[in-house]
Parts: sequence; C-alpha cells; structure tokens
Amino acid sequence: MARAFAKIAFTPKVQAAQARMGSRDAYRGAELGEVEAVELGPYEVEFIAERDSFYQGTVGENGWPYVQHRGGPTGFLKVLGPQTIGYADFSGNRQYISVGNLEGDDRVSLFLMDYPAQRRLKIWGRARLIDEDTEPALVARLESPNYRARVERGVVVTVEAFDWNCPKYITPRFTEAQVREQLSALQGDAGQLEPAVEVFDEIGSGLLKLVVTGIRQMTPRVRAYELRAPDWSDLPPATGGAHLAVPVRLPDGSVVTRQYSLATHPHRRDMYEIAVLREETGRGGSAAIHAHWQIGTRLALDHPANQFALHDDRRPAILIAGGIGITPIKAMAHEQKARGNSFELHYSGRTAAEMAYRDQLAIELSEQLHLYFTRAPGATRLDLKAIMATAAPDAVFYICGPGRLIEAASKAARELAIPARRVQHESFE
Repeated sequence: MARAFAKIAFTPKVQAAQARMGSRDAYRGAELGEVEAVELGPYEVEFIAERDSFYQGTVGENGWPYVQHRGGPTGFLKVLGPQTIGYADFSGNRQYISVGNLEGDDRVSLFLMDYPAQRRLKIWGRARLIDEDTEPALVARLESPNYRARVERGVVVTVEAFDWNCPKYITPRFTEAQVREQLSALQGDAGQLEPAVEVFDEIGSGLLKLVVTGIRQMTPRVRAYELRAPDWSDLPPATGGAHLAVPVRLPDGSVVTRQYSLATHPHRRDMYEIAVLREETGRGGSAAIHAHWQIGTRLALDHPANQFALHDDRRPAILIAGGIGITPIKAMAHEQKARGNSFELHYSGRTAAEMAYRDQLAIELSEQLHLYFTRAPGATRLDLKAIMATAAPDAVFYICGPGRLIEAASKAARELAIPARRVQHESFE
C-alpha cells in the first residue's frame, strides 16, 4: 500500500527531513504514480482478527495530538469490508477526548501491535461514530457477545492507507497464556509434567490478595462467596456496579479469568461478596468454583473495576435485574439508598426459590422492590415498556441480565424515544 501511505504520510516537511537525513531517494519511488485502490488483504484481515488491543491517534481542535489505548476481547476490532473496519467503544474513564476529537476531525491513525512476533500494522482512515438509535444493526455487528463491558457507541473507520513496519526495536512481550503454553511445552519435553493443581497453591497472579472466608448456598444453583484480605484489613473501595476479574483453575490445571459483579454494599470495606450461578453448559468456570472453592481458598487478582457505574447526580434510577443479574443491581440499589436518591428495583426470575437475595432485598428495600416471575402460575411478569413509560422523564435505566432482557429493554427505549445515554446495560451472557 505504498503510494496511498506515502501520499498521506510524506508531507513536504517530512520530505525535507528525509532529504536532510539521506533517506529521500529510498522513499521517492513510493510517491510515483496514481494512488492504488486501498483494500485489506487476507494477511491484514487475519492480523486484525488476532488483536486484543491497539493504539488510536486523533487530533483536537487546538492541534494537539492524542493517543489512546483501546482494548477488548481478541477480534473486537472487526473487518467489515475490504476498506472498512470498526470496533465497539466500551465504557472507559469518560473523558471522551477521542470522541470529541473525532467530532471535529474525522481523521484517525491506528497502530496494531503483535509483540511476540514483532509485527505492527499502521492504518490511516476516517472515522465516524454510530449508536444503537441510528444504526442498531451495524452496532450489533461490532459487539462481542461474550464480553461484559458496556458498549457506549460504535466506531467505523474507512481505511485510506495502511503500512507494515519493520520489526526493529519491537521488544517481544508475551501474555500469561502464551507464557504458560511455553512452560507447558518445556515441561513436556523434560518429562516433568505434573498436575497444575498440585504445583500452584494460590490461584492467580494479581496484586490484590483475597481468601474465601464464607460460602452460602442461596438457591439450588447460586452460591455466594465471601472474600476478605488474608489479614482481614480493609479492602480497596468499590462502587455499585463494580466487578472482580476472578482467577479460576479449571480441571485441566489451566487458570482462566471470569468476571463476577460485587453484590456487597458499596460502603463495606471489610469484605467483597460475589454470587456464582452454576452453569451446566457453560465454559467451566462456574462449575470449577462450585466444585473446588473452599473456606481458605486463596486468590491473587486485580483491584475491582467498574464498567457499569451509576450516574453521579440526583436523577432517579430505575434498576432492572433478570436472574443472576441482580448482583450488581443489588449493590447499585444500596448505593442509591445511601445517597438518598430516588430509585426503583425491578427483579425478575423464574420462581421465588431461584432468585438470589430476594428475601434480603424484601426486608432492606421493601418500598422500592418489585418482584416478577416467569414460571410461577398467575404471577405478574415484567413489562419493560410500561416501567419505562411511567418513569420520571429524566430517569436513568440500568438493566442487567440475559441478552434477551437487554434486547427487550433497548427495543422498548427506542419505541419510547428514550435517549440511549439514559439506558445502561450489562449482559451476563
């Protein structure tokens, strides 16, 4: 893609610098002829699909450049066509610098890195921001169904040029999974393979150390796990909607990470609590926790993160939970009550016996709690459109649960012309 790249990158000032430094002749040929049609080939498509992060450059109205790291599950940057890529923009620190820059200047530059193989791909293009209200089908194409982070918008980039860099000065770096794979291969070569469960005592490698100090069977399929510091000291603060990336050792000895929302009252600093629904047909994480976590199980993980945070003003909140989605909603309800803010809590489950925290919430939040059942004869079922239609005109909605609940809430909001910014959601699928 030499000519398209050169037409954008080799400005007169750059050409002058090349001439001074003696590299002008080497690059002059890249500028000759017409700019070719820019299309991502199979090699670029494969490389993009393997990335779990990239760096994005934009320019502000004051002329200052800004570089932002964007991360997500592998493949979250998607190739939509031979000249088009896009990604779901997950909720972050809410500074919105890149968003504001792109609204003033749609030009964007991306750096995609493959540190182990010492490869990098540079992409130039023009970006546009989309949302579920205007282009729901396109936003849906950008989503990663199994990734929990909230999607605020989509970013679609029309590629105008790309270029591969040489590997010089790219320091190889490896993920935990890649290191583990290499170590396993070495152990196998040496004939020293042993079950990982016997090799490692503490699960995980994060800086935050926790120990399981309590286990409660809340429903036939849901257990609550109480986590404290080994010395029972105060834990890092966590706001309503926060989650822990929990390390889980699977039966084959490998350690994976699963995200579980904190159900604890946000003002508590002595312990965290997560509720784990055992999924018989899941990926094995919940089953492994139910089978192997005991009082005294030790974990090493990262500090709590929050990608589903409450608004920080006095607007009322409408909290809607489906099934195990009650875990972050419960904490958010406690936070709203502690602030003295108006809120409603709508909680739907199959039957009363399958709804974690139902009895506790009925006592603590009796005035705000509304219960619904999907498999109890004659019971009231959740009517999202009615709830949203009768809410205060400035209310903010928070929905957590299975994908079908999220889809129904999004559809109801669109039909009622409720702005997308007032409808926040988090899926457990």
